[in-house]
Amino acid sequence: MRIVSGIQPTGNLHLGNYLGAIRNWVRMQDEWSAKGGECLYFLADLHAISMPHSPAELAANTREMVAALVSCGIDPDKSVLFNQAQVPAHAEMQWLLNGTARMGWLNRMTQWKDKAGKNREGASVALFTYPVLQAADVLLYQATHVPVGEDQKQHLELARDVAQKFNNDFASEDAPVFTLPDPIIPPEAARIMSLRDGSAKMSKSDPSDMSRINLTDDADAIMQKVRKAKTDPEPLPGTMEGLAGRPEANNLVGIYAAMAGISPADVLARFEGQGFGQFKPALGELLVEKLSPMAARYRELREDRAALDAILAKGAEKARALAAPTLARTYDALGLVRG
Repeated sequence: MRIVSGIQPTGNLHLGNYLGAIRNWVRMQDEWSAKGGECLYFLADLHAISMPHSPAELAANTREMVAALVSCGIDPDKSVLFNQAQVPAHAEMQWLLNGTARMGWLNRMTQWKDKAGKNREGASVALFTYPVLQAADVLLYQATHVPVGEDQKQHLELARDVAQKFNNDFASEDAPVFTLPDPIIPPEAARIMSLRDGSAKMSKSDPSDMSRINLTDDADAIMQKVRKAKTDPEPLPGTMEGLAGRPEANNLVGIYAAMAGISPADVLARFEGQGFGQFKPALGELLVEKLSPMAARYRELREDRAALDAILAKGAEKARALAAPTLARTYDALGLVRG
């Protein structure tokens, strides 16, 4: 029973990142460790170089992501937390699997088409073979389960196809080299929108800092941003149907629901008939209560480079040990002679 999941290291993390991905990782960690299972969480820095990037930013973002994950509840003693670059087996396994993956399979990948656009000839080879590295990421650890959203289902299916073909070509039926991982569909993540435009996702690329709640924001900043969030003059309705055509109101109700762990309908039942002059302070106080401890830990930890590097080194050591048997079996199955 082993979950493997990765996330690209990005900077300027905000509420949308926490509610969209990080919180699910924490939930899975706590549930699976209680059942005796394992969770491996990695920062996909090798994946990041498939697109143009700043080396200095990538290094800084990798450490920043570690700080965010730990401050939000990922426990390096319960989970294996590491970055790909410290586990060379990821790159080795990708090359070994490149002989099994097929051009036709990769050509059908929707994300390849979307990211390469019309300039496929100018895209990197790494972008094209990105799904093979994803397959290596999970097959290397004999993952039994992989959390997937809608945009990653196709990539997990490819990983299973690669594993099945490799087993068929190079292993016996009663002693397969790879486990075929099953998907886990996480609880639907809250879709967090901009505080300035309820029709646009909350994003670090928005030029207005008032559009998002950053994980580094203190209590005063959070209250100010919620107070100035775009709304409409109507009071909150008693039913979800009453939020139709009110994207900003719907967004704030959704944020409250996600942070309180209740449904949006329950939020409306609690605040029906109240205006935003009453609702916003309640939302701001809830966000401060939930986020302030994480934000304080995050601000402290992100400045401690030695501590962050130690967390990654500890996780990488565990990951290398877990990866070694499968990597060795793969070399042997292919007939590759090593000293």
